Amino acid sequence: MENRQIVIAELPKDALTPEHFRQTTAAMPEANEGQVLLKVVLMSIDAANRSWMKGATYRAAVNAGDAMPTYAICEVVESKSDRLAKGDIVAAEATWSDYIMADARKCEKLPKVEQLSRLMSVYGIAGKTAYHGLISVGQPIAGETVLVSAAAGSVGGYVGQIAKALGCRVVGIAGGPEKCAWVKEHLGFDDCIDYRAPGMSKALRAACPDGVDVYFDNVGGTVLETALFAMNEKGRIVCCGAISQYDTETPTGPRNLPGLVVVKRLRMEGFIVMDWAHNDAKALRALQTWVDNGQIKVTEDIVEGLENAPHALIGLLAGDNKGKRMVRVATDPA
Repeated sequence: MENRQIVIAELPKDALTPEHFRQTTAAMPEANEGQVLLKVVLMSIDAANRSWMKGATYRAAVNAGDAMPTYAICEVVESKSDRLAKGDIVAAEATWSDYIMADARKCEKLPKVEQLSRLMSVYGIAGKTAYHGLISVGQPIAGETVLVSAAAGSVGGYVGQIAKALGCRVVGIAGGPEKCAWVKEHLGFDDCIDYRAPGMSKALRAACPDGVDVYFDNVGGTVLETALFAMNEKGRIVCCGAISQYDTETPTGPRNLPGLVVVKRLRMEGFIVMDWAHNDAKALRALQTWVDNGQIKVTEDIVEGLENAPHALIGLLAGDNKGKRMVRVATDPA
């Protein structure tokens, strides 16, 4: 049996295109003692995938010829470890492949649920990123104003809904009038600003007349620069990502740093979801409660087929998704 993989044909110098990827086949991996053979079911598609092609970050850089790394939900099809059994469902660091071999100690056994994709979206990396970033880093208080960029995206949509559940006023930033309307009408944000429309600064002041107490930033660049002007004294900026900067060789940064941080005594902090793994049980308990009582609506964007992973990532970088984007490689186990 052959194992399909999608590898980096060449590293992009500017915008990502399908030509930067190549589908190939490799020999089936074999599990050694302490390892498991995993069948990839769902792969997470994240802006971070693009940032890994630009050099080392919190993980090693991705190079030409490498199979594209990803976070995935997988089924154990062969185990040589007493930690996991055939048929177990696990989360693991994987690649854009049909099958991978992994160290059993580095796999997280997941519960069997009716809808596996929710372990990737609201109860997985997207929901936990939103919870930990907002609660542990942003520390919102009821009555405060929370501003969220990429509000229609996989993390931003949950950030806003969590903030609403906590009693905050929530304003989103999204691209285009259709997305902004969806963020307000479907996700329940108080307002949403179209960053593509002229006059973003004026629109932000109108939507946040009392200023911004917490800004959850997913995009960086000029949107971050504009948001800093709207911050209240002792405001908190949660730096989750910078999607506007990943797909270009000419990145732009806020020109009002560190000036506004000093004048307004702002706290600006970056994080990754693994920093707060010790609070995962709390996060899941809260997220399940909010989903069950209707305060969080779950939106998923599932692209079918391993071969479509490059287009899924390119589309994500262009902002054509609503909710958590993932690629289905295989059907859910029975």
